[in-house]
Amino acid sequence: MAEAIARRLVAERGLDDVTVASAGTSAWEGAPASDGALLVSMENGLDLNPHRAQVLTRDLVTGAELILVMSPHHRDRAVVLGGESRTHLITDFAARTVTGRPVQDPFGGELATYRETFGELSREIAQVMDRIVAERGANGK
Repeated sequence: MAEAIARRLVAERGLDDVTVASAGTSAWEGAPASDGALLVSMENGLDLNPHRAQVLTRDLVTGAELILVMSPHHRDRAVVLGGESRTHLITDFAARTVTGRPVQDPFGGELATYRETFGELSREIAQVMDRIVAERGANGK
């Protein structure tokens, strides 16, 4: 869901040079999005049918300029793979401060949990995009 939300916001804000991808620390390589993620994304105008999971690897971490994660566990894994200076909890990066607050992983949960997580991700990712746009403006990009 986070990838689809981010892709939509990147397009809406005209950030043509920003590439968005997602990977999981416990993903089943090639698995489709869960039924809950598919339904809630569809309710919000996003199509996750083409999505296939990929496992977070050293190559993905090395190739990423910024790595945003949902939980400290995810951050720890990205750091082990070499992403220490580029890895942040999405809530910390969005708030521009260290909150340490994770985003709930809805996998296997009720539909209401997927809806709550979708809403939270939408808010956090919008703030991330605000920060990226502001930092680019400050740097003259």
